[in-house]
Amino acid sequence: MSFAVRRLAASRPALRAICARPNLSRAAMARFASSEAAATPAPAAGVPDIMQAEKNENASSPLPIPTDDATDWSKSYAGLSEKPFEKEIADVLLAPLEPDDVEIKPDGLLYLPEIKYRRILNRAFGPGGWGLAPRSMTNVGPKVVSREYALVCLGRLVAIARGEQEYFDPSGIPTAFESAKSNALMRCCKDLGVASELWDPRFIREFKAKYCLEVFAEHVPTKKKKKLWRRKDAPKLSYPYQE
Repeated sequence: MSFAVRRLAASRPALRAICARPNLSRAAMARFASSEAAATPAPAAGVPDIMQAEKNENASSPLPIPTDDATDWSKSYAGLSEKPFEKEIADVLLAPLEPDDVEIKPDGLLYLPEIKYRRILNRAFGPGGWGLAPRSMTNVGPKVVSREYALVCLGRLVAIARGEQEYFDPSGIPTAFESAKSNALMRCCKDLGVASELWDPRFIREFKAKYCLEVFAEHVPTKKKKKLWRRKDAPKLSYPYQE
């Protein structure tokens, strides 16, 4: 049996059974192999068929390919730095943060809840006037999922960022996908100046001094003590910590 026939037989149960017949001639095997090969889709250029099969099996759904004149945002940079947005839009995007909107994590990191980024974009561009377009496949690692997105506003690409999210159990991967998208939105909004104060060291120091408290807390299960942050107007720390 030729090498080509043996290789094809390894992935085709029907051909493997036929090739096992002791009285089958070389010509018959070759004819059957040729017909099976003709019915098998050709692998991508430069990729061995076995490797291509594994790639197709493990990859996420491919990005949609536009079938009309729509912009392919997985590749396009259309409108990037073409012109500034109108003053009315810029005023909404660059408006100072309301202190009541800012939250603090126990480790002291200030942040703006993701839904408030969406509200700012809706006020600036109107619902439907902006969107996130995937720029890559979703990458699923042992503990982290990530995907690159483009923020498109009024038909123009304005920013690109990769969102990421940890997960601790395979059942949490779908939720991690959505969290990675939200993370990419927050990172894209930095290019528009939204909530830029959260990356300003002076603003961070002054906000913490005025609106936040650093308190001693005990981890209830382990009895370990450490300093944690919370807002002054927030309830005391909840389980598993106790002030």
